[in-house]
Parts: sequence; structure tokens; C-alpha cells
Amino acid sequence: MKRTLTERIELFNSSDIYPVVSSNFCNGRDVPDVVASIARGGAKIIQLREKTCSDLMLFELTKQCKKITDAYNMLLIVDDRLDIAIAAGADGVHLGQDDLPISVARKLAPDLLIGASTHNKNEIFEAMDAECSYLNIGPMFPTKTKSVQCGALGLEYIEQLKGYVKCPYSIMGGIKEKHISMLSSMGYKHIAMVTEITQAENIEEKVKQLRSIFNKPMDR
Repeated sequence: MKRTLTERIELFNSSDIYPVVSSNFCNGRDVPDVVASIARGGAKIIQLREKTCSDLMLFELTKQCKKITDAYNMLLIVDDRLDIAIAAGADGVHLGQDDLPISVARKLAPDLLIGASTHNKNEIFEAMDAECSYLNIGPMFPTKTKSVQCGALGLEYIEQLKGYVKCPYSIMGGIKEKHISMLSSMGYKHIAMVTEITQAENIEEKVKQLRSIFNKPMDR
């Protein structure tokens, strides 16, 4: 399914839970099966994060996942690898601070969503100046799924950082189901999660439950 950048941004803006799928955190289940369960749960976006497989394996895996996301009108984002995202027809790429510069990726793929990982004010402004489609702020809490030098930023600091953001953004890092009601009530609309979803016994039901929490008033 080929989409324009505008259509992709609109679909991103309609998303809530942002599942990130890595084979290392799927409890031995096949990635396409996990992606299909997430799709049935109603998520609008998914990121494929594979750090160790070969280029050919990642290309084939991305194509398999793209068939699923197309069937459910979801966005498929590939972590790090713009070449794989383009070759497999994904909707976007998510770039870290040590990856291809956003400005270069934008020239090579003007119609793709280009996400950026940010951890401080300077990185946020650099990502926006380079015309990222969206950015991620994190990690919010301690996490074992991704290592960054800055460590967990904490809710108070992320609250400060989000004030600088003038584009769509997501948050991630150690976020669990118990946090969603609070974060949603504070205005966070796009919450990325890894193991809370991919290691759930019933992934489809877990995604449905997580999505149902958004915009509900917090228990008093």
C-alpha cells in the first residue's frame, strides 16, 4: 500500500499505542505472528527493531510484516535502516543519534515518515530543524530493551522537554500499563512500548486493553 507523506502523518496522529517489536523480546514467538496479534488488537503503528539479523533476513521479514500492516491499514516503521525501509516499501524509518542524518534521509525518501530518537533539548531542536516527521523522547523510566548513555530521563525532565516540541512526538522507555492513564491525562498521545506488549501472554487482548485506557479519567 503506497501512501503519501500527508497520509502517513495523519495515520501517525491517529495512533495511540506504538508497539516496538524485536525478536529478542517475543518469548520465542515469530515476529510476523506477534505483528499480526498487535494488528488485531487495533494498533495503528508498529516499529520493527532488529539489530542482529542479516540484510536479506531483515528485508524478507519487513516484507512479511508489511503485508500484515497493509491489511490492517497500519504504519510500518523500520528501526535504523532506511535502505530496508525503502526496499521493502515500509512507511518510515526511525533514526537514532548515531544513524544516518535526518536531512540526508529526507532527501533520499521524501515521502517516508522519518522519526528521530531524542534525549535532550538540543537533539529535539536539531531533529525539528532537519524536518523529522516525528520525534521520540526517552527513555522515561529505566529499561532493559535499549541502552543509551543518558540513562532514564524521568517524567519531570520529559515534561520540560515536551514544551520545546513543535511536531508530532512519542515517548518510550520502561512504560507499563500502570503508567498509561497518568501519561494520557498529562497529554501524551503516542506511547511506545516493547516488552509490555510483546511478552504478554495474549498480545491481541493486551493491545486492546492498553488502547482502552487512553483518555479515561484517572482513578481517585
